[in-house]
Amino acid sequence: MPSVPTLILASTSPYRRQLLERLRLPFRCEAPHVDETPLANEAPLDLALRLAQAKAAAVATREPDAAVIGSDQVALCNGTVLSKPGSHERARAQLQKMSGNTVVFHSAVAVLHGERTLIWSVPTTCRVRELDAASIERYLELESPYDTAGSAKAEGLGIALMESIESPDPTALIGLPLISLAARLRELGLDPLKPGIVTA
Repeated sequence: MPSVPTLILASTSPYRRQLLERLRLPFRCEAPHVDETPLANEAPLDLALRLAQAKAAAVATREPDAAVIGSDQVALCNGTVLSKPGSHERARAQLQKMSGNTVVFHSAVAVLHGERTLIWSVPTTCRVRELDAASIERYLELESPYDTAGSAKAEGLGIALMESIESPDPTALIGLPLISLAARLRELGLDPLKPGIVTA
């Protein structure tokens, strides 16, 4: 039985780990330890793509024979990048800004294996409904989305904040677009529907 590459997710995000587990491929997670500070005048999509590749590359230097997945997501609302809020006050401010507006999430992925570098992004457009102060406070109290860009977990109660979500991949908004990722992994022999997958 020919072996296939060891698969590594260059992330400590529990959300990305849970998403990748859905493919039922054996993998492990490693922290990439990458500086995520934006460059001067860097466009949101460029930032997401650069960081996804940087995360994968940071782990690939330590694991040159593995297939390494890096991912990053940047949210943009009315020209403002929405990062992970980290606090109740910043999350409240983000949701107030998003209320009644459109937010675009750029979910970028890079897969590195040997000399191969695959990098792409999947966009998701969310229309947030008009939110009153009481609804915002209640949502934050119930879900505490302080580690999520845009302060709303669409896979949880955050879906109640939305008017609509448009994306070619429903998993992209959560942080790892599995449809396109599964296609790229199949190119490397990592097909979850192929019997007898054996890690190197």
